[in-house]
Amino acid sequence: MMTAHAQNDTINNKGSEQVDEQINQNIEILSEQMQSEDGDLTNLTEAWTYYKSHPINLNRAKREELSDLLILTDIQINNLLKHREKNGNLISIYELQSIDGFDLASIKKITPFVYVSDNFNSAFFSTKEMFKDGKHEFVTRFQRILEPQAGYHVTDSVRNLKPNGYYLGSPNRIFARYSFQYNNNVSFVLAGEKDAGEEFRLGGSSIDSIPLNDGTNNKRAEYKQTKGFDFYSGHIAVRNIKFVKTLVVGDYQATFGQGLTLWQGFGFGKSASVLSIKRNGTGIKPYRSFDENRFFRGAAGTFKVKNFELTGLASYKKLDANAVLADTNSNGEIDVIGISSLETSGMHNTNSLMQDKGIINQTILGGNIAYNKRNLHVAITGQNMNLSAELVKSPSLYNKYDFQGKSNFVGGLDYNYVFRNANLFGEYSMSANGGKAFCQGFIVALDPKLTFVAHYRHFEKNFQNLFGSAVSENTLPQNEKSIYIGMEAKIFKSLTLSVYLDQFQFNWLKSTASAPSTGRDFFTQLNYTPTKKIDMYFRFRHRTKYNNSTEDNFYDYLTPYIQYNYRYNLSVQMTPDLKFKSRVEYTHVDKSTGTDEDGVAFVQDLIYKKMKFPFTFTIRYAVFDTKSFVSRVYTYENDVLYSYSVPALYNKGQRAYFIVNWDITRNFEIWVRVASTIYDNQMIQSPGSLNEINSDHKTELKLQARLKF
Repeated sequence: MMTAHAQNDTINNKGSEQVDEQINQNIEILSEQMQSEDGDLTNLTEAWTYYKSHPINLNRAKREELSDLLILTDIQINNLLKHREKNGNLISIYELQSIDGFDLASIKKITPFVYVSDNFNSAFFSTKEMFKDGKHEFVTRFQRILEPQAGYHVTDSVRNLKPNGYYLGSPNRIFARYSFQYNNNVSFVLAGEKDAGEEFRLGGSSIDSIPLNDGTNNKRAEYKQTKGFDFYSGHIAVRNIKFVKTLVVGDYQATFGQGLTLWQGFGFGKSASVLSIKRNGTGIKPYRSFDENRFFRGAAGTFKVKNFELTGLASYKKLDANAVLADTNSNGEIDVIGISSLETSGMHNTNSLMQDKGIINQTILGGNIAYNKRNLHVAITGQNMNLSAELVKSPSLYNKYDFQGKSNFVGGLDYNYVFRNANLFGEYSMSANGGKAFCQGFIVALDPKLTFVAHYRHFEKNFQNLFGSAVSENTLPQNEKSIYIGMEAKIFKSLTLSVYLDQFQFNWLKSTASAPSTGRDFFTQLNYTPTKKIDMYFRFRHRTKYNNSTEDNFYDYLTPYIQYNYRYNLSVQMTPDLKFKSRVEYTHVDKSTGTDEDGVAFVQDLIYKKMKFPFTFTIRYAVFDTKSFVSRVYTYENDVLYSYSVPALYNKGQRAYFIVNWDITRNFEIWVRVASTIYDNQMIQSPGSLNEINSDHKTELKLQARLKF
């Protein structure tokens, strides 16, 4: 039986809000780097969601659990474990102040996720207790754009002339997910999703033959969804049961080292958290998101043998791709032999996208052997990928060294070492063609109030890995060399300064640069928290890159592209029930050819949450004015649970949204979110596309319900 009798320290809501704000800032920067407004980042933040409801006992916590929080540095974790060994159990959470590297600010940040108790859970796992005490959850969400869009209102005659000129299904986006969780030991998830424009249909033919109605007997093909949801995901997983650290059957992600050899999924890098330049690979994790590409499907497990951890993984799934060469087999079926690229949008709402859906197979076999002691981690990782068709890219000078073919092997070595108040970490990796990638970093806490970080990365132009996701300016770790230095200084009790400088260069061509080039990214942020009710920060960011000039049609030459960002953000707890948040952001883009651009946005939020009152209200009003998409401003928005929204505001207009969260009972709650953008200088949105809206406004509705039992 697993029991817990704990005298918990009071959960500090202010600390929770500080963590949430840090997460929001990091997601904004990540979305800006991804050029995406609605990436599914659930797996990045699910640890916080879980540990808010299931806090960690600091007297029992393992290194992996403390690292999972992504709040503490390895130096802090190491010092905490050392203190526990030397002095015994903590009496209060505020005893952390006596440990090197901890101050009141960092303690407040982790307080919502931890507690201190001398009473420990029994290590005995009981199936009977699992079914008795396990938590069930069912979440379903509906969302759609309310204005008519061109791709949903097309006549039959136009459909026959343009088979890819319309959406196959409704504009509704729908998802549903059932999950079962027992502590941090067992989880089961089954989920399905339909994107906007995709069909939701059970049974029938997968391809309909439709007459052209042109007086001939000619017909065209229309592809159909026959399995209900377009995308399904699920897993069953066990963790921390005897020698089994993790075992997953179904969908999962694998993140090891610094992301050079094997990292399937997103990861924070350069961000408002200067020290997060260091990646913390968590190994095998069950998958809960709805991104249709960033996961493996099969089985994986990590097993502990004394100081060693052994991981094996196998994945087999179908991929979307653009076919360029195909053959007909003896059964009359089409075999794809060659592809020009992999499709990663996850959208299957037109005939051409349905044709590309799941046309090739991908097989992954991999493993990791790690040696872990309190202050030392060394690991070897390898993964081998095979495609059922050969990837053959259109020949171009810039992609000369990109991966092409059917199979690829990548192997690497990573390490992490903590010595007193210094943390050294790095990874070396090599692909089958001999291309190499390397990164090395260190973090040193010179004082509880002053921490430095340095990071060097060198990715050769011929390093090939489709499953690498290291800190980088590029999507993949390839063709890049950089030195990053950063600092976090607590100048006063209420004043913190964060600074980094990243100087990088690309030794080979890029799709946007027809010659080797360089760049610079400088970031500084000053956080000021004069009282428990007031929190503010000022941010400045300066970025320089070199891209091909667009002014000359005869030949390409590189010109600097310089961007300045200024932001002031204020958060005030007006009353125990009412929070007030304001932001002003200004962007300036300096183009050596063409006209410079400016963009500005003013954002105002009100959040009302009364204790013992079942409603939470969130309201935002924003005004923005930018010349074009080039000078856009990204703004993080509050959303329904498990959803993220970081829209890019551009052109001239206003944006507003409101969210109502109603706890109908202790176990059932609903969300309603309505967001609308009104443009002052646009009467048609997304002209010429299937998403064209013949209006000066665009409105999105989201409805979500969650049942816990």
